[in-house]
Amino acid sequence: MNWILFALAGSVAQFVDGTLGMGFGLLSSTLLLTLGASAALSSTAVHMAEICTTLASGASHWHAENIDKNVLRRLAIPGGVGAFLGATFLSFIDLTNGRIFVSTLLLFLGFLLLYRNLFSNQQTNAIEIKNPRFLTYLGFTGGFIDAAGGGGWGPLVTPTLLSTTSTEPRKVIGTVSASEFIVAVAASTGFLINFNRVDIDWSVVGGLALGGTIMAPIAARIVRNLPRKQLGLFVALAIIAINGYRIIIG
Repeated sequence: MNWILFALAGSVAQFVDGTLGMGFGLLSSTLLLTLGASAALSSTAVHMAEICTTLASGASHWHAENIDKNVLRRLAIPGGVGAFLGATFLSFIDLTNGRIFVSTLLLFLGFLLLYRNLFSNQQTNAIEIKNPRFLTYLGFTGGFIDAAGGGGWGPLVTPTLLSTTSTEPRKVIGTVSASEFIVAVAASTGFLINFNRVDIDWSVVGGLALGGTIMAPIAARIVRNLPRKQLGLFVALAIIAINGYRIIIG
């Protein structure tokens, strides 16, 4: 019956991820690490489950018109490359200690996003970013951190886009969620190549995938109807709370 608990965990994680553009990998990995799984095992299970959840989430956001196709293409490809390299690296080295640095960076972005939604009226657009290397670097870095840390694509990419542009939050969230499918496939491929180094618990993978897949269309529908400013504030507060806690507990 353990798979039912993992299915419930997958549902909660996908609800957070689908509405805020982040959280599935972070919440699921945190649960698995708390239960004693290694960083490599938790990241492998989460990314294999994410193949199903991100496909369902991406399709749901596409149907709800929450996706910017141009940004999707420029994020997903380098994100997949970074994820494959991160998964391969994690199969040999445990990068758990590096999470403090990542959490500190994300905490800063959370406060920046909070400030922007409360006080700033600056108007820019992600489509108008002239330097294509911005999204390439962001995608590659997000993919590598996501695979190596067991989560981080949404928490890094979503607040970066929200805090540096004024693209609709629902479009940012939908685009980041959809591009994560490529990241999940690439990371899983990297882990499977090193299959002999990681013991996979398929009940964990199946439970997380089932719960997340069921919740994905519900979350996509909710984010379409949420007010822009309030959604941005929710994302900022979630980033600050989650990463502040991770820094405190080490």
